[in-house]
Amino acid sequence: MVQLPEARDLAPRLAVGAFILDSGLTLLRADPATAEGVHGMARVAYPFLDKMPAEQFTRLLACSELAVGGALLAPFIPTRLAGLALTGFSGGLVGMYLRTPGMRKPGSLRPTQNGTLLAKDVWMLGIGLGFLGAASRRRRAAARRYRRATLSRRHRCWCRG
Repeated sequence: MVQLPEARDLAPRLAVGAFILDSGLTLLRADPATAEGVHGMARVAYPFLDKMPAEQFTRLLACSELAVGGALLAPFIPTRLAGLALTGFSGGLVGMYLRTPGMRKPGSLRPTQNGTLLAKDVWMLGIGLGFLGAASRRRRAAARRYRRATLSRRHRCWCRG
């Protein structure tokens, strides 16, 4: 049985999903200069990406964004699974913010003017982490309902004597 997302998860799933999906669609149409810029920035934070051509990296990043954005927008994907994808994706972006020189003010996590574009990705990480707790919220609610029903039955039995 497919469990639809809870109402409280719909707005963040739609907002973040649409944002990431749009970014992925834009990157799919990136020209070589844009691909070089995106790849260059990623290479500074993650040196192992030196071995990958810029256009291949940008296409892979675009496909990743399409997958994560699509997972968030698809109601049949459990919120916890979509949160796992979002947490992994945004964790990489926050890592890039933390590792790239000039993105943060010296000795601080506060962004410089140049770092603001990457620093904003921390909200996606926070939403992703919140989604990871979605299943446990449901389990706790189910446990509360079960306890109430059990207590109610015990109370009825006790009252009848």
